[in-house]
Amino acid sequence: MIVKKKRLKMNYIEKFKESPLTYGLMVMCIIVFLIPLLNSAWDSPLYMFGVLHGYSVVVKGELYRLFTSLFMHADAMHIVMNMLSLYMVGTMVEKLFSKVAYLSIYFVSALFGSFASIYMHLGGQAVGASGAIFGLFGALAGFAFVHRNTMRHQFMSFMKNFGVILLINLVIGFAFPNIDVSAHVGGLIAGIVGGLVIAKNPKYIWAYLAVSAVLLILFFNYISTLYATAV
Repeated sequence: MIVKKKRLKMNYIEKFKESPLTYGLMVMCIIVFLIPLLNSAWDSPLYMFGVLHGYSVVVKGELYRLFTSLFMHADAMHIVMNMLSLYMVGTMVEKLFSKVAYLSIYFVSALFGSFASIYMHLGGQAVGASGAIFGLFGALAGFAFVHRNTMRHQFMSFMKNFGVILLINLVIGFAFPNIDVSAHVGGLIAGIVGGLVIAKNPKYIWAYLAVSAVLLILFFNYISTLYATAV
């Protein structure tokens, strides 16, 4: 019994060492979800402090919401679906990209997804890591496309599976009105670009980050004009 427990413990440690970023992000999301004050309630003070809210971000300048909302989820089903998706895609991306590239794609995709959400829902509220997770899916697609000649049959199989997963997620997104498809699409596009660029040459990551920063600033300024006219 003791030997089995030790082996089991070692397996968990080894798995964590293989994908520390993915498991770390999952743990952070779960901890935030389980905080008693949060309690998955839309009217909780802590929840309202961290939720993505366009007016608060753009007009009040509460940019921290772009990051806090990533680790917050609306209910049990929301976090279970997101954590399963993050586990499936995150562990794969972590094997193909460097840690810096992984985090860059994750957070850049999250920001583009958040801005897309704010643009499409000016007065709405949103939470969740879906935009970032879709970005990781996009990064996988970008990597597979760059290496399509060496992967050959694996590439075709991957693209079919990727297409099915993407289609299912989009159908679910359109079927349930409370799911923000715009954040998914924004994150997906950012992830695909990141995957293509970094898979082509890992050194291009800095160009990816620089261009993304410029585009995000321009996007933010444009959204600010929309809020100015709306108010």
